[in-house]
Amino acid sequence: MAEQVEMKKTLGLTGVTVNAMALIAPGAFLWLTFQMQAAQAVGGKSTAMDMFPGLVLALCMALLTAISYAKLATLYPEAGTGSSYYFAEHAFLSSERLSVFSRINKFVVGWFSHLYYWVYPGVMVGMFAVLVNYITGQFGVALSIPVQMLIAVVIAAVTGFVAFRGVSGSTAFSVVINVIQIVTLVFITVLALAYRTANPEHVVFVHKSLTDIIIPHSFSGVIFQSTIAILLLVGFESATALAAESKSIKHVSRGTILSLVLQGLIFYLFEYFGANGWLNTSYSVKDSSGALQHGIAAAATSAAPIGDMVQNLGNVLLNNSGFICMIVVAVSVGIAVFGTTLSCMNTGVRVTYAMAKDEEMPTVLNALHVKHATPHTAVFIITVASAIIGAFAVINVTTLTAVTYISNIGTFLLYGMTNLIALMAFSKQPKRNPITAIIVPILGALANVGMLVAVILLGIFAGGATMISALIAIGVSLVWLIIGVAYFRINSKKTGRDILLKSPADAVARS
Repeated sequence: MAEQVEMKKTLGLTGVTVNAMALIAPGAFLWLTFQMQAAQAVGGKSTAMDMFPGLVLALCMALLTAISYAKLATLYPEAGTGSSYYFAEHAFLSSERLSVFSRINKFVVGWFSHLYYWVYPGVMVGMFAVLVNYITGQFGVALSIPVQMLIAVVIAAVTGFVAFRGVSGSTAFSVVINVIQIVTLVFITVLALAYRTANPEHVVFVHKSLTDIIIPHSFSGVIFQSTIAILLLVGFESATALAAESKSIKHVSRGTILSLVLQGLIFYLFEYFGANGWLNTSYSVKDSSGALQHGIAAAATSAAPIGDMVQNLGNVLLNNSGFICMIVVAVSVGIAVFGTTLSCMNTGVRVTYAMAKDEEMPTVLNALHVKHATPHTAVFIITVASAIIGAFAVINVTTLTAVTYISNIGTFLLYGMTNLIALMAFSKQPKRNPITAIIVPILGALANVGMLVAVILLGIFAGGATMISALIAIGVSLVWLIIGVAYFRINSKKTGRDILLKSPADAVARS
């Protein structure tokens, strides 16, 4: 039956773009990561004053990778759901000397992409449970860890059901999610800037001027802030996994860039500008010892500094309606997190589907549902995996950070390898632009390798629970590598396929 069902080409430019936009989700990540960015310090010195320029640097690095993805999608319009997995094989096939490694290369890319696409939804459902706990806590109800685990499992199941129904239904949901979060974040950002304008004489702001938000304060501060900010921008490449369901390959390549430009260049920069503009010394939070922290230190201490900001804005500018405003924004963040989870699930199962069609993963994963034309077995498995990972993530901060690190390792490995793939693929083209064919892929690869090393080293040298999280992530990644090597060898022997292909013709025949 799987051979009789084909994915339906239902997505236009809007459909492709909003699915990728849902994964980037600035309305969710401002709330989820602002505390982490405010708390980051190197050598005991805070880097939070460089939050905005760090985001700008991260955006530039993300655009390098996005350009490589967009160009690869155009070069290989037949990639279907494979994305980087397909690009990897065919870039190597274009080389006479390296074509023998094409099967190994595509397997490595596809296998490690699962550390991103299959772990990230678990991270998101875990964060959703933590967010629910924060909201209930505002009403004096603290949820136990088992209850938070149950919430993670339920959200994973609901997300999996929507993914099972098909990408068209997911797209409609993504449109709604994007509208809600964009309207919400624009509203609170305008309020934040209005607050600054209305209270220049009564409040001491952390940034002395609006220009001070934009200007870098230290080179190291910008670099280290970018290691967090880059994590906010991932997801644009999910557009390339929708090629099999897109009406035109132009929609895929344009949607890849457009999603990042809209969410990153416009909305992320706008909301971070407003949030940093609001930060002031009258904002205070008690730390674990009971001491009162102010300004950036307060944001670093708070469980949800954006929630605090919204409450302050509502009380000052909207007739003491801060609590109601905070709850509304928190709910919109929850909706955005759900959309992020859904978009990543949709991308993950499609890459798995492509690998299963090539018999590089169990063939049961390439079965398409008769009615919805979705890889339903893969959807079921990723849903279970997300539930387990999410339940593990909510145990404590250490476990949540660990699964986040695992996803980050997968992300940077995938992005770095894709840039190298782009460099190889474009080098064989007779007519090529040296900027997009050579300079952009090289810079993109270096940027992602640098981010990977920086994130891991920061985690290890941070010590304490953060170091434990980083070591857990490294250990899991190594175990995943060992499993991949073992599976590849066993599957090759079982199916009678060569690990090293003998010739370009043989490589094409096997692909």
